[in-house]
Amino acid sequence: MQLRVQVQELHTLEVTSWERVAQIKAHAASLEGYALEDEVVLSAAACKVRGQTPKVAKQEKTKKTGQAKQLMQYNGCFVNTAPTFGKKKGPNNSINLLNFRKTFARNSAQCL
Repeated sequence: MQLRVQVQELHTLEVTSWERVAQIKAHAASLEGYALEDEVVLSAAACKVRGQTPKVAKQEKTKKTGQAKQLMQYNGCFVNTAPTFGKKKGPNNSINLLNFRKTFARNSAQCL
């Protein structure tokens, strides 16, 4: 197989599939007439790379809320609310929470 190598000049080398890269480099260096130890390798990877974030180990994810608790939350927000006059109160209203806890405590005591 022929391999074209450009060092100072263009050379065509006859190589086999079993030759290593180091052997090909040594052969090209001998054709040019300089020692392989004098060679300085410049890598494109030596440049600064922008926009990459470091790898972070994965954390444990929290479990999803169960179906029963979701149903309780839905019923507490929409279904079991009594129509009231005036401004509507949010789901985190302290009066709503107290009423919900009282009814939940009564219901859980009945189940036992």
